[in-house]
Amino acid sequence: MEIVTRADRPELHEAAAVVFRERWPEFVFHDNVPKRYMGRVEEYFARYDVMVLDGGSVVAGGWGVPMAWDGSADDLPPGYDDALIRAVDGREAGIEPTSLSFMAVAVGSSHDRRGMAGVVLEELARRACSDGLTHVVAPLRPTWKHRYPMVSMAEYAGWSRPDGLSIDPWIRTHQRMGARVLCPAPRSMVIEGTVAEWESWADMVFPVSREYVVPGALNLVLIDRERDRGVYVEENLWVQHR
Repeated sequence: MEIVTRADRPELHEAAAVVFRERWPEFVFHDNVPKRYMGRVEEYFARYDVMVLDGGSVVAGGWGVPMAWDGSADDLPPGYDDALIRAVDGREAGIEPTSLSFMAVAVGSSHDRRGMAGVVLEELARRACSDGLTHVVAPLRPTWKHRYPMVSMAEYAGWSRPDGLSIDPWIRTHQRMGARVLCPAPRSMVIEGTVAEWESWADMVFPVSREYVVPGALNLVLIDRERDRGVYVEENLWVQHR
């Protein structure tokens, strides 16, 4: 296996995009904050955008952003969107980063259960350490939370197995690497669209105004037919690695 950055191998960008896209519901790709910031993220932080190749093919990838964080829960961004904003705005303002935030990791479905996610996370953490960053955090999107959309993230994060680890596979992956749960990321992503857009993204019909359980959504989606708007505020979970 080989680890490269997307900057090293730009011709693999589309292959990496396929690996990422198969792991998330369609509505995730309609968050407006990444649309405004990702171009600069790719320019500024290419060192923290890695891919794992096996036989020349992309089997996993992940990326993160360096940002200023004082180490306290109160200073954490509200979630994914604001971590992006803090990293980019901080870079442009000349603010020295202290921490790396893992933002996303994906593994091709044909390479599940081979520890590829851990390989990506460890490589990103190694780069952060070698660059002198003192903290590594992540606003996790727990794998099974969508099964319990009416349960708060704080409650869900406390559910554990007899061995003391989380019931959630993605939280467990981080716990096995030494991470500890910090607190919920209460406003990690905000995705808005028309009712027709949400019906397309969710492959559902929303006949009346109310909150709906939507496949893949960690929280309920609010549909307002009178205003022709659907709004989804996703709650994630901050963890900190050693």
